[in-house]
Amino acid sequence: MLPTNAVQRVPKILRMRQLVDAVGLSRTSIHRLMSKGLFPKSIKIGINAVGWELADVEFWLFERRMAGVK
Repeated sequence: MLPTNAVQRVPKILRMRQLVDAVGLSRTSIHRLMSKGLFPKSIKIGINAVGWELADVEFWLFERRMAGVK
């Protein structure tokens, strides 16, 4: 249990359409990278819904930029 003065971070969740816009890749490319373990994992947010934490996606983009991946 968190202390009463602790601030809980509520993660921003991206759905697929937002994710495609954010990273500039197609749905197919994203799924291909995920299947190879080269993209952040999705999280289940409902019975038939998944999303990606914005912080994970931003870190993935940062790593690619630092590695010089285009």
